[in-house]
Amino acid sequence: MPEGPEIRRAADALASVLSGRKVKSARFFLNTLQRFNKELSGSRVLDVTSRSKAILTRFDNGLTLYSHNQLYGRWVILPAGEYPGSTRTLRLAIHTRDCMALLYSASDIEVIRTADLDQHPYLRKLGIELLAPGTGPDDVIARFDDSRFHRRNLMSLLQDQSFISGMGNYLCCEVLHVSGIHPRRRLAELGRAQRHRLAKNCHRLTRQSYKTGGITNLVTRAEKLRKAGFEFEDYRFHVYRREGLPCYKCGTGIEKGSYSGKTGYLCPGCQT
Repeated sequence: MPEGPEIRRAADALASVLSGRKVKSARFFLNTLQRFNKELSGSRVLDVTSRSKAILTRFDNGLTLYSHNQLYGRWVILPAGEYPGSTRTLRLAIHTRDCMALLYSASDIEVIRTADLDQHPYLRKLGIELLAPGTGPDDVIARFDDSRFHRRNLMSLLQDQSFISGMGNYLCCEVLHVSGIHPRRRLAELGRAQRHRLAKNCHRLTRQSYKTGGITNLVTRAEKLRKAGFEFEDYRFHVYRREGLPCYKCGTGIEKGSYSGKTGYLCPGCQT
């Protein structure tokens, strides 16, 4: 499933072609939403943003489009014209004078009154937003110092969007590795310095992934491997999907396992 950085980059791409533009026509292909075709057609897009793993497209008529890609959803931006052939199911088409934004395969789509967004079942439960412009390392540290969360297993807690929002499986594995922490540990088992280092790495790596298009490895190392001919998926991570390969830090083979019911990757040498 796409994580916070990927969803924010998708929102940025949509914003670049929709923000400030008038909607020539909007067409929902889900029966339950087709009543909004007329309401959105002719409106103007004010902005496109993301919160956690949801994209919010706000219109000047007081409505906001909420879309959560889940596992298979995907936005495609194309010049105005005929719909392309695709094996995916088209859910929504937003047309402007120059382009069309097509949403495929997503199953979690709603049109909500903008004034009611804070009451949305998903949005109202979100924790601190790691990619929000106003969120700094100290804000994340304060969240990690909150004793309400200290008994939770880290592999589960770091992916709980009500704790901090934006991280998923790959970011969780990468942050725990960089912090030298085993995924089965609980927040209460960490010392203050270790807890704060983990919080800072959650903030830093999530933002790095957003800026680099998905790289959580050391940027200098990733660039060196890229120049050596490695494919993107082979140089972007420290441990994620690198089972059996040597840890960049200590040389120990990366292991894959199940932690709190979630698949994870770690270095047994660095994350004791």
